[in-house]
Amino acid sequence: MSDQPAQPPRPDFVPKPPLLAAAYIFASAFIALSQSLGQGFLSANTQTLGGELGATQTETMWLMVVFMAPRAVMPLMLIKIRMQFGLRRFAEISIVIYAIVALISLLAGDLRSALATELLSGISAAPLSTLAFLYMLEPLPPEKKLTVGLPMALTFISLGTPLARAINPLIMFDGSWTNVLMLKLGMSMVCLFLVYRLPLVSGPTMKVIKGMDLTSFALIAASFSGFVACFTTGATYWWLQTPWVGQLMAGSLVALVVALVIELQRKEPLIDVRWLLSPAMLHLTAALLIFRFILAEQSAGAPGLFQTLGFSQDQMAPLFWWITLGTFAGGAACALVLRPDRVPMIHIGALLLIAAGAGMDAHSNMTVSPRDMFLSQSLIAFASMMFLPSAMANGLLTALQKGPTYLLSFIIIFLSSQILGGTIGAGLFRTFTAARTTAHTEWIKEQLATGDPLVSARIAQYMSQLSGSLVDTVQLKTQAVVQLSTVVTRQATVAAYNDVYTAICFIALAALAMLLGHLLLNTLRAWMADPAPAAQ
Repeated sequence: MSDQPAQPPRPDFVPKPPLLAAAYIFASAFIALSQSLGQGFLSANTQTLGGELGATQTETMWLMVVFMAPRAVMPLMLIKIRMQFGLRRFAEISIVIYAIVALISLLAGDLRSALATELLSGISAAPLSTLAFLYMLEPLPPEKKLTVGLPMALTFISLGTPLARAINPLIMFDGSWTNVLMLKLGMSMVCLFLVYRLPLVSGPTMKVIKGMDLTSFALIAASFSGFVACFTTGATYWWLQTPWVGQLMAGSLVALVVALVIELQRKEPLIDVRWLLSPAMLHLTAALLIFRFILAEQSAGAPGLFQTLGFSQDQMAPLFWWITLGTFAGGAACALVLRPDRVPMIHIGALLLIAAGAGMDAHSNMTVSPRDMFLSQSLIAFASMMFLPSAMANGLLTALQKGPTYLLSFIIIFLSSQILGGTIGAGLFRTFTAARTTAHTEWIKEQLATGDPLVSARIAQYMSQLSGSLVDTVQLKTQAVVQLSTVVTRQATVAAYNDVYTAICFIALAALAMLLGHLLLNTLRAWMADPAPAAQ
């Protein structure tokens, strides 16, 4: 990347008046919440949208696919677009498109139109993460941008998903998706006002987009979109029973390999593949992906368990208020303690909290309720916001040490790994849960053999409970068997989620062991190198 043109110099920092600085921070928080609430509401209501759109639950899952796919791939071009066309123009055009799409979304009345509008929503929402970062960093002095601005921007970006589930019963009080669309439209109008009223300082522009950038972008976009589709729907269609899932996965891998080969041959690549394949960046990327897989427990774990057990959105809302509180507290704590030399200790603490939270959840039983996971899920949410900002700050420092041109490659890998990694993690979580549920169900049914006196006694107990409403003996026994089957399914589901929570606990502990080993190795190397200069 040494052949690339130098970055244009940024204007010197000029402190803003306190009220104006607070306005920029508020704009950052509001823009971040506007984007993440949209994703959170869609995730929370995917199963209930079918009735309004005249589609099945399986079909409505594709709404999540078309919304998330652009968000995974758009970071590839957004940074260069901002550099070429200017920060202010980038912000204004992005927010206008977002507001227009929010208005168009009100016209969707069936699955096809909803898919089209959600695709546009995903494309138009992708720049909002960048805008949230820029507005948070704008009023802060240089020494506070990484240690305070970065954690707070990431916190508000992450806050929307649990907050959407917490307030979903209030917004969807009559079950109409139009309520959510109206809220998104209103928030987009406020974002539009904030962006035009609070302009960002824009530096010089430069031509950075090349013709081959578009080719590489198209290939990587096709690849990432395929991965999002496979891991979002694979657990539902089931991997081994639907040929197109495997074919799409193979095609996505081929497209990614071709894109990487093209990038390796370019003098001015879209992303510096060689640097990203260096040991330090591979270590950071692996850590980010592992952490996103672990955090899938919060996005696909607790909600999936309680939905399967029949809990309503109202009953689950208090749990997500606690997760929201834990997320905010974690971001605030990270902003207070974050320094480059403290990053390893922050990661150790985060992994310990995740292991503790997952370990607590792994002991759930058939009477588990959202209240039982208030503490454990809050710990995991707190840990997530301790880990992510510190990891991103560490990566940014590594990139800046190599030179400003490496910043683009790191931001791409960070944003894409978070979105794509989260989608893959949630897909693997659902797949493993489904497989373990089937295994536990079969095992329980084997134990409940027809001639087993315990089974007969349990059926007799259910028949006695139902005897007041049913008279026919055959119907009584049939209903009793149905009740027993329901209990078996519930028990198998809880056992499967316990297995997943246990696995996440062990993964967190394994990651902790590797981190401690890495730190110990670095300490030994430093200790062995110290005496050499003294001896001379």
